[in-house]
Amino acid sequence: MRSAAVVGTGLIGTSIALALRGRGVTVHLIDADPETARAAADLGAGVVGTPREPVDLAVIAVPPRHVAAALRQHQRDALAHDFTDVASIKELPQREAAQAGCDLTRYVGGHPMGGREQSGPLAAHGELFHGRPWVLTPSAHTRTQAVERARELAELCEARPVVMAHSEHDRAVALTSHVPHLVSSLLAGRLLHGEPSQLALAGQGLQDITRLAAGSADLWTDILSSNAVAVADLLVGFAEDLDRVADALRKLSSADGPEQRRVHTDRLTTALVRGVQGRARIPVRTPAPAPTPSRAPVAVPRGV
Repeated sequence: MRSAAVVGTGLIGTSIALALRGRGVTVHLIDADPETARAAADLGAGVVGTPREPVDLAVIAVPPRHVAAALRQHQRDALAHDFTDVASIKELPQREAAQAGCDLTRYVGGHPMGGREQSGPLAAHGELFHGRPWVLTPSAHTRTQAVERARELAELCEARPVVMAHSEHDRAVALTSHVPHLVSSLLAGRLLHGEPSQLALAGQGLQDITRLAAGSADLWTDILSSNAVAVADLLVGFAEDLDRVADALRKLSSADGPEQRRVHTDRLTTALVRGVQGRARIPVRTPAPAPTPSRAPVAVPRGV
């Protein structure tokens, strides 16, 4: 890849641009807010403005509900030969792109699984995606060249390309990203009821579990509402777990005798053990291998 355009110079878009510039790719930066684009350019992420000729690949780095409109506009303007996006939802942009009449042969959905709780170009860095999965969701319409360019983008950012179906991706990120963010936010919201003397006792554990809550509320409203069903389904099960634990704790306070206490402590212990077991299933992060000149073709799933 010799040239690219990044549409949307927030945290993710600017981080991608910085990674590409570090690999010698010419990058054009486009943003509805010129100041944001200039801030990214000042970091060395590329040059501000539309290229005179189509670039190899355009990266649409805007919130999920704006992907289709941005794709349609920039395909009409012949910004690039192929297009990808980095939205954390994949079914909605694909469906809306089809409804908007976008050229689906030159578009492949993408989602780099890396980020930070901060937002904006000043929070970006070119190593944000090192060793992280980068999901690609080609449709039955996507041409091979578009998939190859999107995969090359991921490899240039030293990420690990993973091909998934749109719905499979959305269910996966509901579990691994969207629900954790919402749970972190809900817990952090309870701190509004805390007394200053109580909050003064907070340690690193509370900082860790509420770190995600510092993310942009507007962006996360867009993300969660775009994946509403999958998130809601998981929250129902989570709420049932909370109810069981709360019930066990209440009954422990009024348990009559060791047998009753054992029943309720066993329920509490079971919840904690399941937590230990679940956390152990999270894969250990490993560095991505360096990109190689020759690449085997990526299989494009049909009927997605």
